[in-house]
Amino acid sequence: MQFRQQALARHQSPEDLDLPVRLARPQGRLVLAVTVLALAGAAGWATTGSVASTIGAPAILTHGEGSYVLESPASGQVTAVLAEEGERLPTGSPVLKVRTDQGDTVVRTVAAGRVTALAATVGHIVRTGENVAVVEKVAHADDPLYATVYVPAESAASVPAGAPVDLTVQTVSTQEYGVLRGHVKSVDRSAQSARQIAAFLGDGQLGEQFTGKGRPVAVTVRLDRAATTKSGLKWSSADGPPYALTSMTLATASIRLADRRPVDWLLP
Repeated sequence: MQFRQQALARHQSPEDLDLPVRLARPQGRLVLAVTVLALAGAAGWATTGSVASTIGAPAILTHGEGSYVLESPASGQVTAVLAEEGERLPTGSPVLKVRTDQGDTVVRTVAAGRVTALAATVGHIVRTGENVAVVEKVAHADDPLYATVYVPAESAASVPAGAPVDLTVQTVSTQEYGVLRGHVKSVDRSAQSARQIAAFLGDGQLGEQFTGKGRPVAVTVRLDRAATTKSGLKWSSADGPPYALTSMTLATASIRLADRRPVDWLLP
């Protein structure tokens, strides 16, 4: 009780009225200022900032029109191979000669293109409708390459035309040469089956591979051009690889979607 009376007396003492009131120590004011600035920055970023989201999907480098499979029109024995893999042929060019009971039959290209695979050799016995070659639809040597990206169907609707794309090419060292640059040219409207993909690429195994997790949607990516690189394409590195790329090269694509705000405000 005695201590309480002394405290009250000191509090009511006139000489204490002129002393300034200390609201906070300098260290406390510094902490308060930093906290206010951090909150203000966070609020500003939440209202005006953006977050970039991406979609990753398997891809393959192709020419825009894809490939087709040549089938033997008759059963018989292959007596001559008239084309070579990698050779570019006009429409109606002979590829194989097959000897049948009715005479020799020539397998010819349906459309101009480049022979990417020959499944038959001299002496091979083929049956009617058997796949004997794959021809990529490319009429000219300077026809551009595209990337076909097989995006999951549930994500395809969010891919806008013109979206930037980074491609990690299977045959190119990413650490040394970086990634290939491109932009979305078009997005198909419907999901594709393994058979449709195989018909476009001329490869049944790829059709199964790209539909392993469901039927995807094909997104065509236009590869950015660059006059200063050996490949003629734009890379994240200055020069890119010292060689040209070929079609049917596998890759992994990262498609950048439109930036979105981190906070969606709900208005009444």
